Amino acid sequence: MKCMANLTLVIDDALLKRAREEALRSNTSVNALVRDFLNRYVDARSRRLEALAHFEEIAGSCESSSEGPWDRASLNERH
Repeated sequence: MKCMANLTLVIDDALLKRAREEALRSNTSVNALVRDFLNRYVDARSRRLEALAHFEEIAGSCESSSEGPWDRASLNERH
């Protein structure tokens, strides 16, 4: 069985009312809504950090570089 911790939050009354209404419409609880939100937030953040690390790894293995500053004219040049 998973160990569960209790957490106390301070939430604006109007927001809590809206959250309770949404939970009721979704046939769930505010607790489940908060738990789901935190899971999605942490997962998304982890995926972004993994993607950034992968990008940096790929960028670090490339041997290309610019020889000078870019400007609009040079970017639009046809070769």
